[in-house]
Amino acid sequence: MNAQEAPKTYDPGLDESGERADLLATVSADAPKTQVIAIYGKGGIGKSFTLSNLSYMMAQQGKKVLLIGCDPKSDTTSLLFGGKACPTIIETASAKKAAGDEVRVEDVCFKRDGVFAMELGGPEVGRGCGGRGIIHGFETLEKLGFHDWDFDYVLLDFLGDVVCGGFGLPIARDMCQKVIVVASNDLQSLYVANNVCSAVEYFRRLGGNVGVAGMVTNKDDGSGEAQAFCKAAGIPELASIPANDDIRRKSANYEIIGHPDGEWGELFATLAQNVADAPPHQPKTLTQDELLALFDGDTVGRHVTLQPATLSDLCDTTALNKPSLEVIYDDA
Repeated sequence: MNAQEAPKTYDPGLDESGERADLLATVSADAPKTQVIAIYGKGGIGKSFTLSNLSYMMAQQGKKVLLIGCDPKSDTTSLLFGGKACPTIIETASAKKAAGDEVRVEDVCFKRDGVFAMELGGPEVGRGCGGRGIIHGFETLEKLGFHDWDFDYVLLDFLGDVVCGGFGLPIARDMCQKVIVVASNDLQSLYVANNVCSAVEYFRRLGGNVGVAGMVTNKDDGSGEAQAFCKAAGIPELASIPANDDIRRKSANYEIIGHPDGEWGELFATLAQNVADAPPHQPKTLTQDELLALFDGDTVGRHVTLQPATLSDLCDTTALNKPSLEVIYDDA
């Protein structure tokens, strides 16, 4: 961009020609050095697997990377650390507060081969709000000087199938520049991906700046539904990770496969480059019928007709006609 030109900003609705603007604000000269990227996806779809290998590959390419697990399960960094549990920010902060002490960076941030990682954590089952835990975790990070840390990339691993406000924090408060969704060729994961696109679209209308950089297709069996979703939503596919027994086995054994000289090195090197280069897009949210149309009708029951139920279907209506005990007085 010419030094005299003002940074171009896209309207969240239409561009100059009257068409929908799919690219969001371009990067200006004074844009922050650090790319903060939030990754969303259905639980169990492989976000942690993808992020651990992506962050490892980025570090091997000479980038300084921070991986933050924002899932109450606190398992984002397990693969990176060979299955070892990372002390979470929330539990550490609680323990330190009870002891009258302050949390330090070395209490919650750990590293392996150039990748820095931490877990926000969450409340125990039935003992609090997971979304509130996310908010509390980021408040603690701010006290630790998070905004002054010097990283090339900060990757945030978020659960995508929970709609509580805390999990939408990066999108709602412009805490990241772009979002990446991880999905597969199944309806549930694409439903979650579509919900994330809907959230991005909603906050863009309120003046937000976050866009969707693209989607990573995990466990790709070649059936094509994920690619069809990307085309319909107007976002690129950043990588396709195949459904492969070797990948599944190594992931289950907490092995990193994102080594530059490994069998899957080229795949994750390409993903790292695509993640770095992909601009934020304004996605198109699909309706439920449009989402179902990506699949074979017999598979998703598209031909099923909704039949309204009546009260007589639910109970014996004669039992409801009970005599009233109300006393009614005649007009004098």
